[in-house]
Amino acid sequence: MIEQILGHYAYWFVFLLLTIGLYGMILKRNLVKKLIGMTIFQVSVILFYIAASSKWGGTVPVLLGHGEHTPDTGIYINPLPHTLMLTAIVVGVATAGVAFALVITIFRRYHTLNEPDLLKKMKEGDDAS
Repeated sequence: MIEQILGHYAYWFVFLLLTIGLYGMILKRNLVKKLIGMTIFQVSVILFYIAASSKWGGTVPVLLGHGEHTPDTGIYINPLPHTLMLTAIVVGVATAGVAFALVITIFRRYHTLNEPDLLKKMKEGDDAS
């Protein structure tokens, strides 16, 4: 039992980060804290894919020169998940940037980042129109 837990410590860490991010997105009322939770959640998903695609003793698939024999292909690491996670990092940074720009705009207009207060002010603004 303890070997299973220690053998998969990366997945336990990812699960912890995923839980923290989900907690921040769902239960926090401040919009900045929600965005921080979203960013932690995105990072945990990226770490999950990286942890799932790595292997102990693996090597990068590199083209060999002339006269060299091909080693066992089972030791190669698949570079595709790592490449896709680079794209996910770029998308995550762009998402966070746009979200923080929206939060700044919301704060300038309503002077609050607290979700219940913001919803109340937005409803008052709709009623006044």
